[in-house]
Amino acid sequence: MFVVNIIHRPEMVPEYSQKVTGQGKAENMKDSGLLTESLDIFKIQQECAHKYGLKTTIQMTYASLFNEEAVSLAKEHHETYGDEIALSLLGLPCEEFREKYKTKDFCIWMFSMEDKKAIVKDVFEKFHDIFGFYPQSTGSYYMDAELINYIKEKYPDVKCAVATCWEEGPKAYHTCNNSWYTFMDGGPWAPWIPSKANTHAPAANAEEDSGIVAIPHLSRDLIACYDGNGSNFGTHPQNVLRGMIYDSQTWEYPYLYNLIDQYRYQAKFNDGDAYNMMFVGPGWMNKMGRWEAPYELLLKSYDDGCRYYGKLKAEGKLVDMTMAEFADYYRSRKTYSTPESALWRDILYGSDKQLFWYTDPYMRVCVNMDQGGAIVDLRPYVAKLNWPVGIGTQHITDASYPFLIQEKYRAGYFTHYAGEGTIRSAKIICGKEEVDLCLCRTKATCEKKNGAVVLTLEPVEVVFSDVSVKIQTVITFAEGTGDIRFERKVLEMSDPDAEVTICEYMVGCYGTTEYSEDMTALTLAVVAGKETHSIHYEYKCRELSMQNADETVCVLPPVDTRVSMEAQGRDKCGFVKEGYAFSPMFTLGFTGTLKEKEVYTTWLRLRKAD
Repeated sequence: MFVVNIIHRPEMVPEYSQKVTGQGKAENMKDSGLLTESLDIFKIQQECAHKYGLKTTIQMTYASLFNEEAVSLAKEHHETYGDEIALSLLGLPCEEFREKYKTKDFCIWMFSMEDKKAIVKDVFEKFHDIFGFYPQSTGSYYMDAELINYIKEKYPDVKCAVATCWEEGPKAYHTCNNSWYTFMDGGPWAPWIPSKANTHAPAANAEEDSGIVAIPHLSRDLIACYDGNGSNFGTHPQNVLRGMIYDSQTWEYPYLYNLIDQYRYQAKFNDGDAYNMMFVGPGWMNKMGRWEAPYELLLKSYDDGCRYYGKLKAEGKLVDMTMAEFADYYRSRKTYSTPESALWRDILYGSDKQLFWYTDPYMRVCVNMDQGGAIVDLRPYVAKLNWPVGIGTQHITDASYPFLIQEKYRAGYFTHYAGEGTIRSAKIICGKEEVDLCLCRTKATCEKKNGAVVLTLEPVEVVFSDVSVKIQTVITFAEGTGDIRFERKVLEMSDPDAEVTICEYMVGCYGTTEYSEDMTALTLAVVAGKETHSIHYEYKCRELSMQNADETVCVLPPVDTRVSMEAQGRDKCGFVKEGYAFSPMFTLGFTGTLKEKEVYTTWLRLRKAD
């Protein structure tokens, strides 16, 4: 089943159109040209979907609730096409809003909680006054947990929400001239049930369930968006134009269709389910053009996107649903522990790069096959961090879920100095020679087996001066545990009697941006039976090791997380390393020895610290 949500909003004062339509004029939020153009574009978007047999979710904005024509259109399309009439918390700016709240803020999650409640009451009650019922769906770029909990308490009909924008963090900020203060990295890329404590972290049980199904704001390219600015790489056709990913002569964009098809492919790893969404405000289709593209191309791209979805539907390969319908469908198909997996390949740059993404209520993980199956992104959802956002909190603009590993913000294996970047990998050592598996490109296959997601990597060959080793990695994500198992098996050695050392390690830290956090609250430990040796982090570059250790541990109170490693194999030795000011990381690891046909197994375990 490949499901699509097509979401439109009659945003009467679009954030992108206002400056273009009103160029050279004083700000006028009731400018008739702006309002007419915005509503005309909404009509065109609706027409594009309907003519290809697709129903939409119409997310009414606060401003549109004061426009009789927008309200009339929503009612008509609900009756005629089965479109859902929902309510967006985007599109707040209008004269009525400005006069009441005396602010130019428009991101609902950035307001104080007092104002959030007042705004929610205003828009929901205005919606009810006009339509005679409360909406079943809502959304914004991001909705913090406190906001979702309040909406669900006061308006229990709400069952679905657009709740985060995948990897909309420092990368997007930097590519918007350091002006787009919406940090929300670290969430799921596909639908999930958010926990009451933190929107990004999926609920692990009914007690944690916030009561809604969340969907992401746009379906992103899980490689191109991770490596670069996500605003250029999504199934929003104007994203593709902004990224200049089209033929300027023919106005064709095969990348858009390849991206939709790659999402269809993910059904193979998710019990037959795949999801896509297209959420486009009218500001993207301004009559004066946008992103160096004329209006004619903006219109063509959107029509072509709808036409492709319509084609898939006609062929029986797609089901179009409203947001409320999808929420019911999702809950009928998923349990709290059901993981979401994505085996993603590069479809933009022509490389062989392949990433694997995994998320469940305990973690979000990215595995990079171009780096030998190293973990390059790790978010400890198990902590269910209480992370209030907005004015009056410690996180006014930063809604991101913290990482323990993040190669883009805290380096990775490839660093330009003598320190270390965050990564989870392994080194193979022979005498004085050492090779990190990060240097060994590979590919992977994925399957579900015995309640686990199993990622099997193609074998790689490590060549030393005296011996070569063919080694295979299998990574297993055990559903409902917070554990990741790594198995390294030596398939062949050029000298069957030779022996190599393996060093399994994790270099980590914590944070949400590129900037280092204070690490002095952290504690490192090596545990063997009743014996525990500890280091309280003081940037002193200290190390500890113990033969036959049971586990190596780091406790991170600032993110309420305990991360540990365990090992099974010959000659195992556990170790921890404290970082220093120029390399403010920590390292956990185990070493052991391997011969031909032997296996060395390690576990990475995430737990809540308290």
